[in-house]
Amino acid sequence: MGRGKVELKRIENKINRQVSFAKRRCGLLKKAHELSVLCDAEVALIVFSAHGRLFEFCSTSSMLKTIERYQMFRNNAESIPTSSEAQNSYQEYLKMKARIEYLQRSQSNLLGEELGPLSINELERLENQIEVSTKQIRSRKMQIMLDQLYDLKNKEQELQKDNKNLRRKLQEGGSQTQLQPSWPDGGRSAAKKPPRAEGFLQLLEHDPALQVGSSQSCTAPSNDDEGAARDDDRLIPRWL
Repeated sequence: MGRGKVELKRIENKINRQVSFAKRRCGLLKKAHELSVLCDAEVALIVFSAHGRLFEFCSTSSMLKTIERYQMFRNNAESIPTSSEAQNSYQEYLKMKARIEYLQRSQSNLLGEELGPLSINELERLENQIEVSTKQIRSRKMQIMLDQLYDLKNKEQELQKDNKNLRRKLQEGGSQTQLQPSWPDGGRSAAKKPPRAEGFLQLLEHDPALQVGSSQSCTAPSNDDEGAARDDDRLIPRWL
């Protein structure tokens, strides 16, 4: 009589569960060894029991090398897209390429190039677009110029205020301090003539004979002239 099919579910009896685990574990390790030997395959088997005990089998000399090989393969497999992902990426590439070509063509049209293939409607639309762009550019330009003019006016007002403040300070400083001459009498003595020189000049004005270069000084004096000369000698200061 043949063996019946075993229902795959958790064995409720603890003892039966442990016995079944031991038997099937040994059979699983035996099958892994046979697979590695018969098929020349690299097999690594790791089993943890319900109590946390470790059971392992590796066809190579190092379990870590097999695990590292497994992780490297998984990373490469995840980096390689599937057929559906590759198809989606190619479609996205085509869309981006068409978008770039459209933008390049639009830029050329805005610069007045490659206008031959365009129809009347497309040319009118392009003209309207250029007019709108020109208005926006002019508006922005005027706004910048007005801002600069406003800043210049503010600076001018500030400079005028500073100039008024400096002028007021100079006027206040000039009213408090007066210029003093460097000599005591203020130069009044220099304007006056020495008394002796003043008397001599008056004598020259009254007596033409004492003037230098006079024609009368070269002639011989008469008796009356000698008496007048003696009288005049008294009037001449001794320092002459």
